[in-house]
Amino acid sequence: MSETPISRQGIESPCVRICVVHPEARICTGCLRTPEEIGNWLRMSPDERRAVMAELPDRAGLLKRRRGGRRGKIERNGG
Repeated sequence: MSETPISRQGIESPCVRICVVHPEARICTGCLRTPEEIGNWLRMSPDERRAVMAELPDRAGLLKRRRGGRRGKIERNGG
């Protein structure tokens, strides 16, 4: 499955239809926007949307990778 941004009524959006807000970073794991940005997206001016989109690549580092569940715990504890 490719993560392609969608366009709705001519308004570009970084949404990739993976709508899960990371509990610590408070950004969507799919598009990297905050819940506030997502809610206001259609009311933002084109310049405001472009400014948000310019920030998105830098936000990817805010998401922590999963640590491997049970298998990762065993590996970390030397078992």
